[in-house]
Amino acid sequence: MTTRTWIITGASRGFGRALAEAALKAGDRVVAAVRRPGSVADLAAEYPDSCLVAAFDARDVAGAERLVRDSLDRFGQIDVLVNNAGRAVVGAVEEVSDAQLRELMDLHLFGPAALIRAVLPAMRERGTGTIVQMSSQGGRTSFPGVSAYSASKFALEGWSEALAGEVAPFGVRVMIVEPSRFRTGFNGGDVLEFVEPSATYRDLLANVRADMAGTDGRQEGDPVRAAEIIVSLAHGDEVPLRLPLGREAVERISGAYRRGLDEVERWAEVARSADFAGVPASVRPV
Repeated sequence: MTTRTWIITGASRGFGRALAEAALKAGDRVVAAVRRPGSVADLAAEYPDSCLVAAFDARDVAGAERLVRDSLDRFGQIDVLVNNAGRAVVGAVEEVSDAQLRELMDLHLFGPAALIRAVLPAMRERGTGTIVQMSSQGGRTSFPGVSAYSASKFALEGWSEALAGEVAPFGVRVMIVEPSRFRTGFNGGDVLEFVEPSATYRDLLANVRADMAGTDGRQEGDPVRAAEIIVSLAHGDEVPLRLPLGREAVERISGAYRRGLDEVERWAEVARSADFAGVPASVRPV
């Protein structure tokens, strides 16, 4: 396989760590972008010629260009960018503060957007590149208690879908990954944030809170296998725009599409009646 150079945010644990290990084992080069460089010191020691550890906070939009510049200075090219860093806040809409909502948007949308803007010129110049956006099944369907997390992932997916059409003519690909539950530490007590429950929603969201807090270490998804799939696709000739990962993701996302289509069809005549009578349907460029 042709050697690829990767930038992976949040490479210290979970999917990011698994992806870094899989790419390095495949003979690729990896820029592990992490807040705590010591967390991946073992990878740098094991792969001194092919692993660059970069201190980077995925929310730092001002630092994106520096990260890309340092990566190009070290390896000369960037083939794959993985926006992986992420976390969740659990709480009702009325319980989650503006600051918490904005922090997730910074982490899941504005940070990745800045990094993509920084890396695209080099990818366009070479006429090749793959951008991997780590979303979630929660980026296609939501439920009570995860409004802030899903809002940020829905935003990432909409932004990325437009991006995919814009950069395809330059040979750059976009793949949005939508995992179900994997043993990544995402549900760990030091990662998952629970908003202080209010009297209004305490009982309503009790089962959601218990479910999300109690699943750590019991998730059915294997992050090592998931990383191998993503690395293989990045080396392949074709990537899907959206890749559900895990059986639950396939089933839940498929169900969301079916329910959405059923609802559109149920209200189709009412919806169509909002148009002016006799006006031809619009013609769009895409």
